[in-house]
Parts: sequence; C-alpha cells; structure tokens
Amino acid sequence: MNKLSLAAVVLAASAGTAFAGDLPSTKAAPVAPIVTSPWDYDIGAGLTSDYLFRGITQSNHQPSVSAHGEIRYNWTADYQFYVGVSGESIKFTNNIFPVGSPALELDGFGGIRGTHGAFSFDLGAIGYGYPDSPTNRVQNAAYTSSNGIIGLAPRNPTFFEIYFKPSYAINDALSLGLNVFYTPSYLNTGADGEYLSGTVKYTLPGQLSAFALSGEFGHQWLGKLDSVYRGANSDNYVYLGDASGKLPDYNYWNAGVSYTWKFLTLDLRYYGTDLSRAAAYQLVGIPTVVNGTNCNYADDRFVATLSFDLTSKDLK
Repeated sequence: MNKLSLAAVVLAASAGTAFAGDLPSTKAAPVAPIVTSPWDYDIGAGLTSDYLFRGITQSNHQPSVSAHGEIRYNWTADYQFYVGVSGESIKFTNNIFPVGSPALELDGFGGIRGTHGAFSFDLGAIGYGYPDSPTNRVQNAAYTSSNGIIGLAPRNPTFFEIYFKPSYAINDALSLGLNVFYTPSYLNTGADGEYLSGTVKYTLPGQLSAFALSGEFGHQWLGKLDSVYRGANSDNYVYLGDASGKLPDYNYWNAGVSYTWKFLTLDLRYYGTDLSRAAAYQLVGIPTVVNGTNCNYADDRFVATLSFDLTSKDLK
C-alpha cells in the first residue's frame, strides 16, 4: 500500500470515529423516577341560603357562609388518612331571644378512607364546637325580650359523633351509599343519638356529565335528656323533650340537582322531615311566636348552595 492510500484509510477511520461520536445514541437515556408526595390537601368554602343539619335549620332559615380545610396522607394507593376543620355561621335563636345564640359552629374531624374496587368507605369522628355559646342562667322561662333572657342552655352544646360511610359504585354514573352516625350525648344534653341514612347519586351521561342528581333518606333516633333540660328544673332553662324527657325521633330526606364547573358547584335541593311543629319545639326549644309551643325550624325547605372545592391537583 502506498503512502497516499494509507493516509486515506487513516483519515477515513478517524473521520468515521469523530462522526459517530457526534451522532445521537440509539440507547434511550435512563428515566428519572417520578416521586409523588403522599401528602395532599383540600380547601373550600360555600354560601347557602339556609344551613340545615338533618333537616333542622342552624341559621334561623337565613343565609350562612362556610369554609373548610383538610390535610390528607395517602398511606397507599387505596388508603388515606385525613384530618380537617370547618366553620359555619349560625343563629340558633330567632328574634324572640335578645341574646342566646352562638354565631359560629367550629368543627374538627378526622379518619381513614379506603377503596377496594367499586367499594369505598370513610370511617372517622367529628366534633361540633360552639365556642361562643352563652350558658348563663335564664331568669325566666317565658319567651319575651323583656324577661332578660341571657342564655339558651345550661351547658355549651358542643358534642361529637363517630361515623361510618360506605359506598358502592354500580358503574361510572350510579353510586349508592350509607351514613351511620352515633353520639353518646346529642348537643351535650345527655340524650344519645343514632342516625342512619341511604344515599343515591346519578351523574348524567355525555355532554350533561357536569350535572348530577342525588338524594338521601334517613332516620334520627334520640334518647332521654339529662334532668337539667327537662321538667321544672331549678334554673328555668329552656325545656326540651316530652314529659319523660325523651327527644322525638324523626325521618329526614333531601333530593336535588347539582352542576359542577371546574372546582365550582351549584346545588339546588329540597329538604324535609316528618316532624310536626310541636315535635320540632320539643327538639330545639325555640318557639315561632312569643310564649308559643310550636317551632318552624324543621319545616320543609328549598335551599340553594354555591361552593368551591380545591385539592393540590387542581392548582397544578
């Protein structure tokens, strides 16, 4: 081989090596693992035309604002621990009472949620707090503003419930659920309470999937009050219950339609109970008219609610 041919071979080899180094590799670069935090949160707020708790108004049939926050820890893909707090504006009493009602309900809750295929559950506890509820001595049991009534009850009505809420998704559109609640002292009156209800929700198909129809039917069982809440108690507090001190049991239902756009939801719903006005008075002790024995706090009611709800995924 002459010098010219040898030089050409060397040049070609060196050029081939350089060009190969400049070309992209056919091997895929290793993909860095995506690390997903197990922590999540949920925040929201709402405005409703009437704040109802199982068919009983907590805002004297007036509008109420609310807000909530929740911290979540996803232990696995199927189990989640959570703890949260919520607040609602309330007005237990009407204008017959010069004072006597807390202005705020402050709730704390926590528990565990789980999912197994189409079955899911929520097991936890909630405390309903009324930090500014007056509990001073009532000077007269009659309901007139001239009687100097300065308190509503002998105890702060703060109480707690434990709950179990299983649900089953029949398909992507239809789901069924149960709500089971128990408290040893409803509104801190000494009367135990159990609540059981069934729920159904149907999400409309196709282009109407932002709309959902839902409803609930339940029953509230309530026990006997402590003696300070009934009979001729020495402090003349508001009397509750029947002659034996038993609070009335009752049925409760609601049905409505909701529309969700991104993180906003408008809910239009009709609420009802089978409580008579006389039984409602035994339950809440707030008369509709001065010195009356009937109460409109459990009357059937149409309620509109506008709310928003955000999780960390909504803000990404």
